[in-house]
Amino acid sequence: MIDIARHALDKAKNAGADKVSCSVQQTRKDEFNVEANKFSLLRTLFDDELNLKVIIGGRKGTISINKLDMASVEAAVDECMAMAASATPDEAEDIAPLVENKKFSRNIGGADMEKLFARTQEFIQHVKDAYPQVSVDMQAVFISEKSVYLNSNGVEFHDEGECYYIQPMFGAKEGEASSSFNFYGAMVTDLDTPFMDWGMLRTLIEDAPKSIKTRMVDDKYVGKIIMTPACDDMVWYTLLWNFLDASSLISGTSRWKDALDTQVADKKLTMRAVPLHPDIVSAERYTDDGFESKDFDFIKDGVLKSFALPLYAANKTGKPRAENTAFYNLEIEAGDVSLADMIKSVDKGILVNRFSGASPGPSGDISGVAKNSFLIENGKITDAISETMISFNIVDILQNIPAISKERCKNGSSILPWFCFDGVTVSGK
Repeated sequence: MIDIARHALDKAKNAGADKVSCSVQQTRKDEFNVEANKFSLLRTLFDDELNLKVIIGGRKGTISINKLDMASVEAAVDECMAMAASATPDEAEDIAPLVENKKFSRNIGGADMEKLFARTQEFIQHVKDAYPQVSVDMQAVFISEKSVYLNSNGVEFHDEGECYYIQPMFGAKEGEASSSFNFYGAMVTDLDTPFMDWGMLRTLIEDAPKSIKTRMVDDKYVGKIIMTPACDDMVWYTLLWNFLDASSLISGTSRWKDALDTQVADKKLTMRAVPLHPDIVSAERYTDDGFESKDFDFIKDGVLKSFALPLYAANKTGKPRAENTAFYNLEIEAGDVSLADMIKSVDKGILVNRFSGASPGPSGDISGVAKNSFLIENGKITDAISETMISFNIVDILQNIPAISKERCKNGSSILPWFCFDGVTVSGK
């Protein structure tokens, strides 16, 4: 891979590029597939990728290919140079400076496919025995990745990593009635623990038969919800995409564009991007634009400390560059309330396990359907609910966090607690 990257780099420089960066990645996946609780497939997948960026007089060209033979690489360089020649100059385009070159390894000794098969078989049998109404489709995968990054400033990074990953999709059925399907993903570096104990999987599987029979919320009100770690896209990734990322800051649509170092959330909230955390498996070691990755705070004690900006967006906006681009590797600091006590504190509300809604606009207004979710009445979880509309403004509810749980869920890519939010509109009949 390093020879391929160097060849592409040298060819672009010799053809007249002022600045060049090139990354090459090779991925192998060995996976078992399960359909309706039965093994259906064993396969190995290979994926090669080369990403090239050239800058000529401030004009950028980029290209990605999935072939690594020299003829394909040379053709990609020629095409990338042609793209740059016809592009509009942009002074914000740049590549990372040389600081310190490094090699990283997160290898775990290769795949144990016999143990992966045994753990998968154990999980399927457990579901059959304990939850006969539940049907599971899933992938159980060993992933091996190798990558290199070079640029014309002399930056050079090497990275290798291995892990196990599962992605079950499941639902329950009784006669003609059935639950809404649900899904979950988790990754680890060893197979010492049964799948059922990975992240929130046991809870979600147990909830599936309880969700066959549902009840309508009988009115419309404004109140509390408890958001589980399985529902991370409802708030945290929406927050990243609409208020902190490059497109919202470059376009100026982010409501937080001028909010750096100001209070944007309840003081209970501390939210970080943590690819270096020991419990994070899908771990970035260097950024796509050539910097060594470091952990950093997005929000500290409710104060906005950083945006999610790579080098180009930082140059374009004049705002600080983020210390990594692994924004999916989130850690949110635990609270001081147990989950049991959090539930007891809610007289009327919903425990939300899954949320389906349209992408919110720049205002932060979010509206969608709570799925695989349950009523909380008088401090107790009661019935599963029919798909129920909930709506809120993300900026507003972050200022209104009654509680964050002591417990946190680790799924290999994030570390998240349960959250109680107030001021959410619940629309029943």
